[in-house]
Amino acid sequence: MSWGVFDSGVGGLTVVRALREALPGVRLAYLGDTARVPYGIRSVETVRRYAAEAARFFARDGVRGLVVACNTASAVALDVFEEVFPGKVLGVVEPGVEEAVAATRGGPIGVIGTPATIRSDAYGTRIRERLPGVGVISVACPLFVPLAEEGWTRGEVPRLVAERYLAPMLEARIDTLVLGCTHYPLLKPVLREVLGEGVRLVDSAEAVARAAARLGIGAGETGGGERFSVTDAGGSFREVAARFLGREIPVLETVHLGPAA
Repeated sequence: MSWGVFDSGVGGLTVVRALREALPGVRLAYLGDTARVPYGIRSVETVRRYAAEAARFFARDGVRGLVVACNTASAVALDVFEEVFPGKVLGVVEPGVEEAVAATRGGPIGVIGTPATIRSDAYGTRIRERLPGVGVISVACPLFVPLAEEGWTRGEVPRLVAERYLAPMLEARIDTLVLGCTHYPLLKPVLREVLGEGVRLVDSAEAVARAAARLGIGAGETGGGERFSVTDAGGSFREVAARFLGREIPVLETVHLGPAA
């Protein structure tokens, strides 16, 4: 396999989908730490420990590079992946920041994500470094994750939730919104309904795929192909995964992470 893609659960499959569209020839190995999801409510110390275990897994697996699709892990533990994994590491925060900075027309920029991502202020800090003085409105939206996984991405329920979460952003008149969680692309229709067409949406999954293409990841490769692994394949994972990936997963491997793996 050429590149690994890591996520705390199922959301990173939107990154796999975007990478496949941008880089059809690259081979991908996906790992979702479904036994310990969600990372967004964990302590920083715990997420960093999980990150080291995942990095060691991919190092043993022999992939050449690693995309950290989990926004929480990218925000608080990207340096752990870079220290433990011997190859190139690409997170989702920096590409999202770059696209938000390019997209804004000077108005405030909104950021939505898990509680851990928002507490870290990873997006806000980097945006303000590039655009000193710009307003950044950051809001944790934890209910978006179960809505996306249940397929409740349109209609009254997600719209009411989005209106509640996005009220401070509407009041601040943001012109750009960063989707700082890989679950959130499934909610684009309702986000556009609430915010209006004038607000530009920055999809972190698509942003990291474009960044990967600029880096030449998979250049010259033609075979494509994927392998999917999780730490717990129970429940409705396959059904939810098909929603995020846009197709069924043919083969799913269960693996173990941890110090003794």
